[in-house]
Amino acid sequence: MITAMPPEESGRSSYLPRKRHLENPSEEQSKRSRLYQNANVIPHGWLDCPRFGHEIGPIIPSKVPLSESYNDHLPPDKRYTFKQLLTNNKRNKLGLVIDLTNTTRYYNPSTELLRREGIEYVKIRCSGRDSVPDNVSVNTFVHEVNQFERRNFSKKSVLVHCTHGHNRTGFMVVHYLMRSNTLMSVTQALKTFYDARPPGIYKSDYIDALYSFYHETKPESAVCPQTPEWKRSEENESLSVSLSPCVPLVIKKMSNDDVLGDEIPYGQEKCYQEFCYEMLNIKIEGRSSSLQFPGSHPVSLDREGFQLLRRRYYYATWKADGTRYMMLLTREGCYLIDRKFRFRRVQMRFPCKPHEAKVHDYTLLDGEMVVDNFLDGQGKPRQARRYLVYDMVAVNGESLADRPFSERWSVIDREVIRPRNDEKKVTKGYRYEMEPFGVRIKAFCLLSSVEKKVFNELIPSLSHDSDGIILQGWDEPYVYQRNQALLKWKFLDTIDFLFEVGRDGRYMLWTDD
Repeated sequence: MITAMPPEESGRSSYLPRKRHLENPSEEQSKRSRLYQNANVIPHGWLDCPRFGHEIGPIIPSKVPLSESYNDHLPPDKRYTFKQLLTNNKRNKLGLVIDLTNTTRYYNPSTELLRREGIEYVKIRCSGRDSVPDNVSVNTFVHEVNQFERRNFSKKSVLVHCTHGHNRTGFMVVHYLMRSNTLMSVTQALKTFYDARPPGIYKSDYIDALYSFYHETKPESAVCPQTPEWKRSEENESLSVSLSPCVPLVIKKMSNDDVLGDEIPYGQEKCYQEFCYEMLNIKIEGRSSSLQFPGSHPVSLDREGFQLLRRRYYYATWKADGTRYMMLLTREGCYLIDRKFRFRRVQMRFPCKPHEAKVHDYTLLDGEMVVDNFLDGQGKPRQARRYLVYDMVAVNGESLADRPFSERWSVIDREVIRPRNDEKKVTKGYRYEMEPFGVRIKAFCLLSSVEKKVFNELIPSLSHDSDGIILQGWDEPYVYQRNQALLKWKFLDTIDFLFEVGRDGRYMLWTDD
């Protein structure tokens, strides 16, 4: 249940160390005095800023409603409180308020009418100067709106506000539109917000960050609206510096230890974890049980493994020295799943077949992330991150776990890889080269040709390290966690072991033997 956040006494003072209060009481008193004086200062441009815009789906974009304590400082016709909002907008009854301001001085959600009216309140702090909202805040915003829509049987509205209801609010609304309407472009989403709340987003760095985040080319016709008259001041806002997290300022050398993607809300992660278990037909024992990474793990090749190779039909591929990830593709985004069963969102595009005009929704892949090192056409060293897909658990919500590997592998190529490659050849607006990594299907060969194909051809041609081979049963189902029929053989200069600290403090190494 979402509850109102407790009010803070002031912006930062509650986080100051107690020692500082004692050492310099005059400074603290001065700060409190300034905060008290500014408590009812009207935000610049707020008076003449329109109160709210038209609905965009469930969302009503708005400037911040001020507490009634501001009324003495406002002309009657300029007042805008939650009491007025709820009285004048009964037709669009509110069910949720999302507050994007970076302060708590404008109103106290605990003392307003929100709680009495049964209106949920979510605070997502976003700075309004010199930076766009960070990716984690965006993920939280979209999740909150989507969750509200799913449980909103009475079709109530969501009031979204920053200070003026344009830049931060518009930025979040455009993200919501892009993830809800997968065929919508950034230009179309910006126009939708502009029509609902003129003049829309009027900070150029916000607009540029949206095109960059969604890997789209900004058209020449896309012109940033002028700053509204009610917001213009001696401050030259055109000099604002873009600090968008989407644009790297320093080229960093890639490694397998790099953390990719952005965190997502716990509730969203929990739902995705349960979906993975459902696709693998794994029963969850109790609500509070800790869910484990469900990916299939190979076992070392031993005598029993050799017996399997003789009795069953096996294919082989190289074992890449990379990072293991499962990957969930949904309409709302693409999520890397690490061995800790944590999900992080990356901005990728996975179209279905062209005639279907949609993207993958609840497709679950298995693979590994590698960093390829190579020389470009001019002989300069280059790096490229690539995700090698070697298995599939589900396609668009349909489980394939019980299907033979041969069928799952062909579905990867037919439903995931080919549509991406085909769209790359014809698309103009979306720039696949801006994605954080490429995606390829991993090649397999007959076990009888493993020496020629894998050891003599594939491994020597790799741009990343390999530490052995994987032997995959061609007719085998997908088995979660330890899979006795999925075999690995590692080069003699490598060894698998378990490091354990005993109860008595002793260090112990356990090998497969």
